[in-house]
Amino acid sequence: MFDVSAEEINANKPIRPPHPPFSSEGLSNSSIFSLLSADVARAIELLEKLQDTGDVPSHKLQSLKKVLQSEFCTAIREVYQYMHETITVNGCPEYQARATAKATVAAFAASEGHSHPRVVELPKTDEGLGFNVMGGKEQNSPIYISRIIPGGVAERHGGLKRGDQLLSVNGVSVEGEHHEKAVELLKAAKDSVKLVVRYTPKVLEEMEARFEKLRTARRRQQQQLLMQQQQQQQQQSQASQQNHMS
Repeated sequence: MFDVSAEEINANKPIRPPHPPFSSEGLSNSSIFSLLSADVARAIELLEKLQDTGDVPSHKLQSLKKVLQSEFCTAIREVYQYMHETITVNGCPEYQARATAKATVAAFAASEGHSHPRVVELPKTDEGLGFNVMGGKEQNSPIYISRIIPGGVAERHGGLKRGDQLLSVNGVSVEGEHHEKAVELLKAAKDSVKLVVRYTPKVLEEMEARFEKLRTARRRQQQQLLMQQQQQQQQQSQASQQNHMS
């Protein structure tokens, strides 16, 4: 997005982009994210001024304003910043920007039919992170947040939900990985951990139902084995008594 002065918004004067074009060279990741946030806020302000002029249908401007203020737009900015921090590309800043944009689009495309990805950053303290994970490649399932510990870091932060699928930990993808890989990455994090997640509770419910069936089947097997052992002990005891009587 580009910056425009308020004086440029009137019925007779079109909005023009500034010169020279924006470059991210020399800017930190936090500065880039701040600029993106400021651009969105400025765009909303300009839309409101355009709405006051009456030159553009109000409902169209209102729809665009809602998009810019939506959680989805915020999620795009957060995921873009995360990708910019974690992707390393040799070359000019433009290459970095293109790679970041492609990775951001890929992250959202992979979530089609599900909730959009979110970036959640939690402080790493002596009490841990305050959540449990389940699933993994060995269980033929994604890795999920299965429990938010009451009173823990995750609950106090409020960013994670039970049913969030874990996509990456500090820039390392855990999609299609074993359970232990995710646990190791979470344990290895220092000071803070940055997670990319997406909310898919129905898949978690299906996974938990499958695990419950497996647990029920195991309990039945254990009960059957226990009954067989008891029967064998009874038979041995009866045989011993008969031998003693004879």
